[in-house]
Parts: sequence; C-alpha cells; structure tokens
Amino acid sequence: ERLVINFATSAAGSVRVEILDETGRPLPGYSLSESVEQIGNEIAREVTWRSGPAVGRLAGRAVRLRFVLRDADLYSIRFR
Repeated sequence: ERLVINFATSAAGSVRVEILDETGRPLPGYSLSESVEQIGNEIAREVTWRSGPAVGRLAGRAVRLRFVLRDADLYSIRFR
C-alpha cells in the first residue's frame, strides 16, 4: 500500500521518487513532477505524490523506481 524510505538529506538536499512502467515511461500520478520532495533524516517516511501515498493499485505490475537525490543518501526502501 505504501513506499517507505530510510534517507538523510542536507538542509539544501532532497529525495524525489518516480514510478515507471516496464518500458521506462512514468505512470500517471507517479511522475517526477508529481512527486513530493522529501527533506530531512528519517528511518521510515512514506513517499507521497500529489495524489497521495497509495501505491496499492500497482500491486502485481512490473514497475521501475527512479530516485532523484540531491545532496542526499538513500539507505533502504520497502513496500508495506
């Protein structure tokens, strides 16, 4: 139902996530431009997009995740 990340950014850094189909095209509602910028240092933060954090409708589909980091470290990802 949700994508959760463990990450750390500097004060000027950020993490953004895009979900792509198997051919590499952004899925509607999960594009980089719709991704909410994540800033801070957290062990388990839900990634969100303008439409919200839900990713359950993608269950069973082949997808790719694209992470865009700016002065940030990404330690782990998980779906829960």
